[in-house]
Amino acid sequence: MADTYRCVTLARFVDGLPGPDDFNIETRQVPEPGDGEVLVRNIYASLDPGGRTRLSGGVSYIPPLALGDVAGGFNIGQVVKSNNTGFSTGDLVVGAFGWSEMGLSNGRGYFAKIEDWDLPLSAWIGVLGIPGLTAYFGLKRVAGIGAGETALVTSAAGMVGATAAQIAKILGCRVIGVAGGSVKCAWLRDELGLDAVIDYKTAGDLSTAINETAPEGIDILFDNVGNRFVDAILPLMRLNGRIVVSGQIGDYNLATKDIHGIKNTRAFITHRVRMEGLVVFDDRPQFSAAQAEMAAWIKAGKLIYREKIYEGIECAPQAFRDMFEGTYFGRHLVRLAPEP
Repeated sequence: MADTYRCVTLARFVDGLPGPDDFNIETRQVPEPGDGEVLVRNIYASLDPGGRTRLSGGVSYIPPLALGDVAGGFNIGQVVKSNNTGFSTGDLVVGAFGWSEMGLSNGRGYFAKIEDWDLPLSAWIGVLGIPGLTAYFGLKRVAGIGAGETALVTSAAGMVGATAAQIAKILGCRVIGVAGGSVKCAWLRDELGLDAVIDYKTAGDLSTAINETAPEGIDILFDNVGNRFVDAILPLMRLNGRIVVSGQIGDYNLATKDIHGIKNTRAFITHRVRMEGLVVFDDRPQFSAAQAEMAAWIKAGKLIYREKIYEGIECAPQAFRDMFEGTYFGRHLVRLAPEP
């Protein structure tokens, strides 16, 4: 094993759309695991839209990065040294080491062995990782989804959105997806089998387009975009409707003064609408059961997903920017080492 490894660190606080110049690629010495610790060689690193909130130095639902910190993200890796009785050399694990070729863990927190369900390894930081689990618990716990309801999913071609849309279908809902561009919309309609798809780039007034598609109203809004879409859809919610605030990819790169305000708040009273956000780690004790259920759906062909895999850690900063620019839809990953 080499004595050094590479990682991507924050070079300057980000203003607007992140790019390669905002990061450094550093070479560091491989650490020795201490008592109870595990050294992991990372195979994949994830690129997560929510990670954008940590790059500007401001406080979010997770602490901001300091200059010089490793950029955050989730990983699939293999244990190369272990001083922890719960893990052995060769174990495949999922953790949160960030954009780094190596990671050190004490075995606590978001760190676990990968169960053998004969699925692609990369799925464990995608459809079976935090994005997929966010969709699962957002619908089941936060929304309390029920068969026969109408669910609308924004950014429906993204990893979280596409998973949420499919889970809603599996659970017996009529599902409307909102996405931008004919390619994404065709995939949602033809591959995922959504009941209706709206291209917000060509639909004109979004509220009108949704109202025409679902004149009976929306029971569940699963939003991944931000305030502008929430505000447009609020008046269309049905009695006792639920809004799940899953992500805000449309707002992450905006200054606070430029973020759209929510004005249509009367629906909270007249239609008893409930709006709630989630941080999926609140559901950590139920992760394994949720992953088992989703794995069965994948094997049955009911839950499909898309990935774009970049090669080499030096690609991570540009791959992260690509995600916001929409050059590819689906999960963005960086391969850091060959699969075992």
